Amino acid sequence: MQKNNMALSNSEETNNGVHYTQLPESDNNSGSPPTRYRQPKRMTFMILTGLVAFLLFFVAVRYGNYEETDNVNPGPVPPQETVCNMLGSNLMPLTTMTMLARGVAQGVSAKSRGHFLGARPFPWTKKMLAWQRTSFHFQPKKNWMNDPNGPLFYKGWYHLFYQYNPEAAVWGNIVWGHAVSRDLIHWQHLPVAMVADQWYDINGVWTGSATILPDGNLVMLYTGSTNESVQVQNLAYPADPSDPLLRKWVKYEGNPVLVPPPGIAKKDFRDPTTAWTTPEGKWRITIGSKVNKTGISLVYDTIDFKNFELLEGVLHGVPGTGMWECVDFYPVSKIAENGLDTSENGPAVKHVLKSSLDDDRNDYYALGTYDAVAGKWVPDNPIIDVGIGLRYDYGNFYASKSFYDQEKMRRVLWAWITESDSEAADICKGWASLQPIPRTIKFDKKTGSNIITWPVAEVENLRLNSKEFDNVKVKPGSVVPLEVGSATQLDIMAEFEVDPKVLERIDGSNATYDCKSGGGSTERGALGPFGLMVLTDSGLSEQTPIYFYIAKDATGNFNTHFCNDITRSSEATDVRKLIYGSTIPVLQGEKLTLRTLVDHSIVESFAQGGRAAITSRVYPTKAIYEDAKVYLFNNATDISVTATVKIWQMDSANIQSI
Repeated sequence: MQKNNMALSNSEETNNGVHYTQLPESDNNSGSPPTRYRQPKRMTFMILTGLVAFLLFFVAVRYGNYEETDNVNPGPVPPQETVCNMLGSNLMPLTTMTMLARGVAQGVSAKSRGHFLGARPFPWTKKMLAWQRTSFHFQPKKNWMNDPNGPLFYKGWYHLFYQYNPEAAVWGNIVWGHAVSRDLIHWQHLPVAMVADQWYDINGVWTGSATILPDGNLVMLYTGSTNESVQVQNLAYPADPSDPLLRKWVKYEGNPVLVPPPGIAKKDFRDPTTAWTTPEGKWRITIGSKVNKTGISLVYDTIDFKNFELLEGVLHGVPGTGMWECVDFYPVSKIAENGLDTSENGPAVKHVLKSSLDDDRNDYYALGTYDAVAGKWVPDNPIIDVGIGLRYDYGNFYASKSFYDQEKMRRVLWAWITESDSEAADICKGWASLQPIPRTIKFDKKTGSNIITWPVAEVENLRLNSKEFDNVKVKPGSVVPLEVGSATQLDIMAEFEVDPKVLERIDGSNATYDCKSGGGSTERGALGPFGLMVLTDSGLSEQTPIYFYIAKDATGNFNTHFCNDITRSSEATDVRKLIYGSTIPVLQGEKLTLRTLVDHSIVESFAQGGRAAITSRVYPTKAIYEDAKVYLFNNATDISVTATVKIWQMDSANIQSI
């Protein structure tokens, strides 16, 4: 085994004996913490008027167009009221100036993404923006959030830590937000858990994972960005292990406990996993990285979480996938319904390896076999290896993290749902990003080739009154309204049937269909698309279809596609509107099934019991409040569809401060 504390060139030793490579002097300025700006003080009327005019121009330039540019600090955040006034009065003009990405210069994924070249910002009103805030998904009261950190169950409470900017609705000044829950649905905000206050994390307290020890205590490993923007791994633990709310944390005095090993760049070493045990009785973790364009997961063993050994080779690597962020590694049972502790292994177990790809910002996973002695993992099917095959979610879903819930014996998945509107709109509304409904993870015993993700059962406790629509005939080219009253907080279960005799009779011609390039929900084929339209106004000018498309080739083979088209979800010009989706296994005798959770600006959909999921952020301008409707639709040319639908109104979750 290669020791992690082997000497590095031009290195100095930290106080715990771990070697740390100092950066050249020329890097010091670019790696220093971003300057913080104060809002201007009130002066004379003329000076204030001139300053506001300047800010209007500055924000107009800043938010006109977008280009992802490395190693550039996007600069200060304009005042919220200034941005709101400008958006509401449509004063933000077209411009050829560039809006810069946040986070890239610090060595993480771009945390701002605009795709609105040449588009005039929409004149958002505060009422429109207020509607976008969710009612039963977790999000902070205000400001920016991103990746979930170290979720766990401890002494009767579920804990969610998350990346948080306490100062603004954009990425930066990252600390650990903290909330607790009894049921994963109703939450209580707690004070910030950890702040960036040491040389080894002064540029950000980034993603980490918790490990519960056999004695019931826990430790937390997390990535810190140092005063020289080197990504290092640090140890923290509860100040008072008897406190079930874990309100105070202590950072180990010998931090950092891990630094980038030889051959790994200073900004390519982050996001330690939950630890699991080895056959020798040690603890093992993996950390994401890359070598050139090969994404890899480094493997370390430890006894005390303070001293680590770097294993030779890697747990796994896939050429061409780029930097692996937020790596996750855990077992799933091939025979049991319950989830498994991270240390479980054996002949009835498969291991899931998941990575968040920095290059395309999607979460990929693969099933495989883990060799605990060698510390290696091999995919069952190299054609669908990590980063080139299956995804947790085919929509807006990134930086996910799972944990084993020992209370209910299940594995629970969290993630980061990003914004896809303009940063200016985020500043105006005062918040950005949220969490999906937590999902359980199981092995799909029917297919044997994928996992199933499904909203935790507790969300069903929010269901209120319901309406059922049985055996609704949806003819080719038709749209059928479903009268449910308010349609901005819903849980929808739907089944779709197509006469199998009709399917057999129709000639195949479109087996190469693809959700993204297939023309969306309006492109008519013999056997699709058909499904639901949510967040749709009565004139159908704004609509969010979730649908199936059956493709049949000349030899009679079928491929079923599960898609979500948000290209017409909003009349606003400054939101990202894509088509999401993938093929999905449908076994002999199965109906096509769909579940969709609608919570204002987030739509989470699950097909075939959770074999595939698609999450979307949508920003309608008309289909909001009482004007949001639900429809069935069928744009197939040759088949009728029979739909059975049950729709629940959803209550709001109780999310409060203590």
